[in-house]
Order: sequence, then structure tokens, then C-alpha cells
Amino acid sequence: MARPTRSSDWGFPRWRSYGAEREAAKVRLCDRHGCDEPGNCPAPKSPNSPERWYFCETHAAEYNRNWNYFEGLTAEEAAQREADERRDASGFAESRHNGWAGPGDGSRSRDELRSLEVLELEVDADFDAVRLAWRRLAKSNHPDVKPGDAEAAKRFQAIQAAYDVLKAAEERRTWKPE
Repeated sequence: MARPTRSSDWGFPRWRSYGAEREAAKVRLCDRHGCDEPGNCPAPKSPNSPERWYFCETHAAEYNRNWNYFEGLTAEEAAQREADERRDASGFAESRHNGWAGPGDGSRSRDELRSLEVLELEVDADFDAVRLAWRRLAKSNHPDVKPGDAEAAKRFQAIQAAYDVLKAAEERRTWKPE
């Protein structure tokens, strides 16, 4: 049988629906060895690399579970990158719950975790424990208790800032509209 020489769109390619091409669709398979699923989830081969793996949804989830975005960076470079990306993501303030790091359940931000570290508390400490630790550390490092000690004054300011961060987070969590 002869191949048709005419198109079915009468010379108006926009009349055809999207994906109505006649040739076979190109499907890329998952890059995981032995997987026959379509690989439609790109994943970087290494940090800051333009090369990509293409995984199926299952293997992409497995890959992302072990991904370290800051791999190969010093602590200062990682902090700088985080600060730059936080500054650029100001339009996404509504999705604040998707913040950086935090415990596995995503209930605490990185700032809250640092604040808990300053107050010498565990990650899962409740706000009553935060209040008690803040009072204990503030009393022992207060400038009136240790006059002339610059290190204690600096530590007192860090303790107060950590408490303010955790207090604001607790108010956000417990706030209910009337």
C-alpha cells in the first residue's frame, strides 16, 4: 500500500490536537539498572552538575531520600547558598512549612533547630522545656549577674534571640483564627 502523501490537517497544523503526531512517541527508560518503567523524573548526577539521571517515580523517591544538597560545600558556603536562596524565594512565603532541613517530619525549621541547640535542648523538646531552659540560662548569663563579662553578655543575647525564635514559632503553631 502506498504511503499517504497528504496530511489530515489540510495544511493547518494548529488544527491538530497536541500529541497527535504520527510518529511513535519517544519514551526514555529509567536509568536504574533493570527497571523497565518510563524515566520521566530528572535528577542531577552530582551537585552543581548539568548532567541528569532520569528515574521512574519510585527510583526518584529513593534517590532523593539520600540526596545532600550541600554536599562538597564548606559550612560557610552552605550557609551562604541557603541565605541567597531564602532571599530569592521571598515570593513563596505561603509555603513556609516547606523550609530547609528540620527534623524528618518537617515540623521545625532550621532556625528553630539552631535555637534549640543554643538552649541546649533536644529536637523534640516542647515549649514548656524551652521556657524552663531559657529562664535557667538567662539567669546564669544575665549581665547583672556577671557584670563586665562580654562573653556572658553575648551568650545572653544569643539565648534571648533563640527564645524569641521559638516563641514566635509556637505562636504560629497554636494560633487559631476567631
